[in-house]
Order: sequence, then C-alpha cells, then structure tokens
Amino acid sequence: MTRRFEGYAVLITGAGRGIGEATARRFASEGARVLVTDLDGERAAKAAAGLRADGLTADSLACDVGDAAAVEAALAFVAERYGRLDVLVNNAYSFHPDPPLVEDFPDEAWAQDLDITLTGAFRCVRAAMPLLTAAGGRASVVSVGSVNGEQDFGNHAYSAAKAGLAGLTRTLAGHCAARGVRVNLVAPGTIRTPGWAGREDSLERAAEHYPLGRVGRPEDIAAAVAFLASPDASWITGVTLPVDGGILIGNLGLRQALSRSTHDRPDEVDDVVVGEPERA
Repeated sequence: MTRRFEGYAVLITGAGRGIGEATARRFASEGARVLVTDLDGERAAKAAAGLRADGLTADSLACDVGDAAAVEAALAFVAERYGRLDVLVNNAYSFHPDPPLVEDFPDEAWAQDLDITLTGAFRCVRAAMPLLTAAGGRASVVSVGSVNGEQDFGNHAYSAAKAGLAGLTRTLAGHCAARGVRVNLVAPGTIRTPGWAGREDSLERAAEHYPLGRVGRPEDIAAAVAFLASPDASWITGVTLPVDGGILIGNLGLRQALSRSTHDRPDEVDDVVVGEPERA
C-alpha cells in the first residue's frame, strides 16, 4: 500500500470500533502514527493494540469530546508524544432514535446528540488548530457526517447535528485556508458496523435500495477520509463527499416502481420522468 502519510501524526475520535477503527488502520497502514481515542478507553486500547500487533504505530487514549478538558488533554498528549499533528478526524457522535411522535423527543437526548456530534467536533478543531497550523501547510481536518445531513432519512437530532457538521465544515474551511489547513467532510450512507449487530436483516433490506446493491463497509469510509486528508486532495477544501452507494442520486424504489409500470408500454420505457409523466 502507498505510504502517503509517512511522518504524519493523526488523531481520530470515536475510533474504538467501526468506521473510526477502520480509519485508524488505514492511516497507520500508510505510515502514520495514530492516536486512537474513544469515550470507552478500553475499546480504544484494544483497537490500538490490534494495530500494533500488525506492526503499525498507534497509541490510545480515553477522550470524551463532550468535555473540553478531555479534548485539551488529548491534544496535549499528541503534542508530547508526536510533537506535531497533521490530521484530525472527527468521527465521534451520539445517536438517539426518534420516538413515534416528535413531541415526545426529550431535550436531554436532543442536547446530547448535538453536543457530541457537532459541538464535540468544534471543540476538537478549536483545540487542534495551533498544532495543525504548525504542520507546514499539509494539515487537514476530515469530519464524518452522514447522508442524514443531506436528505430525510429520519432521526431528528442526529440529522440536525450532521447537517450542522456540514455547515461547520464550510465555515471552518474558509477560516482555516489561509492557515494552511484544509477542512472537508465525508457523508456515509448505511455502513455495516458493530452497531448493527443483531439487525443484519435490516441491512439486507436496506441494501435493496442502494443503486450499487449493497450497504457500505467501514473500509469504504476510511478510504475516502484518507483521500481527503492526503496530498492527493491538496486542492480540495470545504466539500461534503457522499460515500453512499448512490443513495443520494434518487429514490431507487420509486424508479423501479415506475419502470415496472411502463413494461406494458414499451414506447415509454426510455422516458420515465418522476413528476413529468407526459411528453412535451
């Protein structure tokens, strides 16, 4: 594998498993020294140990991105351990499922989802900027958003937080460009992570609605994060990159339904237009 991150130091939040762990492995496999952080310190330690067992360079630290002091401590660890920071990956998030009625959604759940997912990312960028600015123009922030921040897939608080993260990415990109720091966001679709354990049937049903025919893997997102952080993306900042199997390009179920409805009218099969059923 190409070692695009030789000599880089990378901090990843929420990296104890799933997308975060796969991203840590991708950076470490390409030569980076990686600090694996997670709210669950034991989970972070296990992930980092797995990387070291494969001959990669990784450390771990418990970090609650909802606690400004904990975030500052993580950046102090990076400064002492690595002497630099080249890439910050904001992956930590909070998620509360919607109740049947929006009026039953409690303030506490709403506040936590926004605080961890959105404000937590801001805390990390704020604490990391002195180190990132000192990285000589190669520094990058990549946040992990969601297609929920782009279209309606339910989950009010989570979606609002992810949409806010996309907005924050744009404003930070404008602010940080002159300081030699690029800021981008990856928006995953449905990803097969440990959080889906016991609900594999739901993933299989979801896969039917993805134009590319499957749900995503953590490695799909890790590859996109690594690209945006790498020199290969040196002229890209402020973007949201969907990594979504095509789910945002349209409603596959509706397209298929309309296509089936025209099978008895072969003269119109090539002209199925949602919202404009008549030819001009």
